[in-house]
Amino acid sequence: MSQDDQVPMRLRWARMRFSIISHLLASPPEPGELAGRIAELAARSWRHPTKGQMIRLSPKTIERMYYAARGADDPIGVLARKIPKHAGTNPSVTAAVAAAIESQYRDHPRWTWQLHHDNLVALAKTDPALDPVPSYPTVRRFMQARGMYRLQKRRQGRAALAEIVPRETRSYELAYVNALWHFDFHEGKRRVVTPAGKLVKPYLLGVLDDCSRLCCRVQWYLSRENTDDLVHGLSQAIQKRGLPRAVLSDNGSSTRARAIPSRGSCRSTR
Repeated sequence: MSQDDQVPMRLRWARMRFSIISHLLASPPEPGELAGRIAELAARSWRHPTKGQMIRLSPKTIERMYYAARGADDPIGVLARKIPKHAGTNPSVTAAVAAAIESQYRDHPRWTWQLHHDNLVALAKTDPALDPVPSYPTVRRFMQARGMYRLQKRRQGRAALAEIVPRETRSYELAYVNALWHFDFHEGKRRVVTPAGKLVKPYLLGVLDDCSRLCCRVQWYLSRENTDDLVHGLSQAIQKRGLPRAVLSDNGSSTRARAIPSRGSCRSTR
C-alpha cells in the first residue's frame, strides 16, 4: 500500500484540484486572459485522484475552483469535498431498530451481518415499530461503528476433541512401525515424452507404512502397472526399510502373481 492510499479521499480531491489552478493563483492572469488560460487547462488531461485514469474538467468547473480558492485563507481546505452533516450517523436506524440489533447481537454474536438483517426483516413483520427496516449496508455500517463484529468459533485442541469425539479406529490400523504396509499404483494426470519421442502416461507406485505414515518407496514407471514394476518397487522399499510383517493391497492382477510374497513373514491380508 502506497502513502497516497492512506490519504483520505476528500484530501486527495483537494490536492488534485489545487494542482490544476495553482498556476493561476501563483501568476494571476491579466484582465481578459482568464478565459484563455482556463481553456488551456480544460484541454489538458489530469489523473483521477482515486481511480488513476486520465480525466478532463470543463472550463466552468475550473472557473468555480479558481474563484473558490482565490480569496480563501486555506485554498486546499476549500477545494476539499464537503463532509455531509449526517456523516457518522445512521438516520434510518431508529431507536427501536438499534435496540433490536443490540439484543440480537447479545444473543447471537456468531451470526453474520446478513443474518442479523434477515432476522430484522422477519421481526418487522410482527413488530410494526421496526418498520421500515434499514437496508443491509446501513445495518452493517451501524454494527461496524459499534464494534459488533462476528465472533469466530474457537477451534478445540486435539486432546479436547479426543474427549468429546473418540477417534475412529479401523481394522487395518496397527500400532507398530513395519507391522503393515500399504501399496498401490496411481495413474498420472499428465503425459510425459520418452527419449524416443512418444507420449506415455506414467504410473506412480507408492508404499506407505500404516503406523508412521512414512513413504517407504515412491517411484514413477512408464509402463502400466505390472508385476515386474511392483516387484522392483517393493524390493527397493524392503532394502531400505526392512521386511514388513504384513502388506495390504487392492488385490489387482499385478499383486496376485507368485513373485509377490503372500506367506511367511510377509503375508497378504486380503
